[in-house]
Amino acid sequence: MSLRALVHSKVVLFLGVAVAVVVPAITLPRLPSVTLWPVALGLIPWTVGKYILCPLRWRVLTNAQLGRWWHTRAYAESELLGLLTPAHVGADLWRIRRLLHADVARGDALASVAIDRTVGAVGLAVFVAFAGSALPLRMLLTALGLGVAAIIVLLVLRRMKPQLLPTGPLPSPKRLVHGLVLSMGYQATIALLLLGTLGATGHTLSPLELLGAFGASQIAGAVPGPNGASPRDAALVVALVALGIPWAAAAAAVTLKAAIAWLPALALGGISLIATRRLLRQTSIPVPDAA
Repeated sequence: MSLRALVHSKVVLFLGVAVAVVVPAITLPRLPSVTLWPVALGLIPWTVGKYILCPLRWRVLTNAQLGRWWHTRAYAESELLGLLTPAHVGADLWRIRRLLHADVARGDALASVAIDRTVGAVGLAVFVAFAGSALPLRMLLTALGLGVAAIIVLLVLRRMKPQLLPTGPLPSPKRLVHGLVLSMGYQATIALLLLGTLGATGHTLSPLELLGAFGASQIAGAVPGPNGASPRDAALVVALVALGIPWAAAAAAVTLKAAIAWLPALALGGISLIATRRLLRQTSIPVPDAA
């Protein structure tokens, strides 16, 4: 399915909304007690991290004269499409598309999203390391592996497809550090959200234990899967159970974390996407398939 077809598919949008309702409706009633106020306390900072810190990071790493509001809107739209596609691939394709429609060269658009992804992965590893977990070595190696793979791809493209390489300068070390700090800030908000959803089930862990479980689960993120039912989500459930959380509570906390991500995505990304679709219909830049 192409990204354009995905955006206009009412069936896919309906299924996405259904997931947000059905998943917590099935898991939460199975628990002996549920308190939702911790979820709200975790959702607020996570929304700030996802829809403010992440767009700011992307802007810092993008070689284009586009404002904060443009990046905030484009990122919110991409998150909605990312939730509808395995491995969040729709988000990256949409961000590339938006950059192309803003007259950013194809090579610069590809580099912008790839660098943002890599800095996000490194930021996760560094954040967990600073938090005191002993688990991030494999995560850090994975993030560094992404960087090495990106360099290899650039070398191959330089020889075979030079038109896909960025035409402008790559981000300076100062901008990379800035992006890394923003990424670490976002990771902190993820930890707060997970603390909130776990607290809603009546269970709790120390922040360091929770960060260790979350960091370990990210290694499984390389395998794609739907939001809330991906290998990364399953790995997080297993990690929480290993720390003493009952299976039902661990599954409920993880699925609730995935499900409530739809709320700001539908509210912020959906509204912006509706406003943007008319503009995109007037252009004819081809979009790569999402599958």
